[in-house]
Amino acid sequence: MSKAETEEIADRAPQVRRTVTRTLVVLAGMFAFAFALVPLYDVFCQVTGLNGKTSDSAQALANQQADLSRTVNMQFITRASNGLPWRLEADTRQIRVHPGASTEVYFTFTNLSDRSMVARAVPSVTPSEASLYLRKLACFCFENQQLAPGESFEAPLVFQLTRELPDDIRTVTMVYTLHPQESGPRQVQVSDPTFDQWLAGHVSALDLAMNNS
Repeated sequence: MSKAETEEIADRAPQVRRTVTRTLVVLAGMFAFAFALVPLYDVFCQVTGLNGKTSDSAQALANQQADLSRTVNMQFITRASNGLPWRLEADTRQIRVHPGASTEVYFTFTNLSDRSMVARAVPSVTPSEASLYLRKLACFCFENQQLAPGESFEAPLVFQLTRELPDDIRTVTMVYTLHPQESGPRQVQVSDPTFDQWLAGHVSALDLAMNNS
């Protein structure tokens, strides 16, 4: 290699280092953006109802009278992710509700394995637009559920479809998918500590309408 070529390479070395440094910075930024994209997307979906994602915390029910002139068919579908030896069953797979009325249904978790495991039920709603009008006062989906081998656990879902639900939505489907978790206590979260008193003394307009039908 000639002296001129050696000098040319030496002159280009700083430029090459700058190019490599910039490339590494860009790659690091792209990686950080991709890492943050998932939680940001989840927040966006919860706010907009995109993909039927629902709130992961308890919500106060809207103070509304039931719209007895409208009936919405509410369906519940449950499933477990691949490799999770659990079963989640809806005691009531389909129920008719009036927008504005509160409704209570129960689900049963069963650990079919021979060891203690933790799982969480992640909900989604179809059509996705309906998730904007769904409020959950109590839901097992707010917390991880831990079950011993062969143990079963029954938990309530107390929800409300608000009166603002568009008239053209006549059927709403909630799908709960069980996913394995690292750890976590069994807990059903409610937004009001007096929930038990409220629930015991509350008679929904839906129940009244069904009794009179």
